[in-house]
Amino acid sequence: MARVKRGFKARHRRKRILKMASGYYGTRSRLFRTAVESVEKALVYAYRDRKVKKRDFRKLWITRLNAAVRVHGLSYSVFMGKLKASNILLDRRALAELAVSDPAGFASVVTSVNA
Repeated sequence: MARVKRGFKARHRRKRILKMASGYYGTRSRLFRTAVESVEKALVYAYRDRKVKKRDFRKLWITRLNAAVRVHGLSYSVFMGKLKASNILLDRRALAELAVSDPAGFASVVTSVNA
């Protein structure tokens, strides 16, 4: 059986980790052991925050809608209930964007919901 020295594979693995850690502060970007810890933690955060981002954006849209609807004398929950009852198929993202970029158009949506 031939002897395996693992030089290429080990170097390739270390280079991959250190490349992912480039830009980190101090030894986190230079020393392999600390770079491994930092990269693993960063990948965990990235995985987790891909899910958290969806929650955060939904919260933001609801907050914007609540503020925009209260100008017209409604609350968010009443507005959403009337929106479903009037069969308007706009989601929170589209409504929040409409409220921010086109207040007149959003006002027309609110009046059509109230009617």
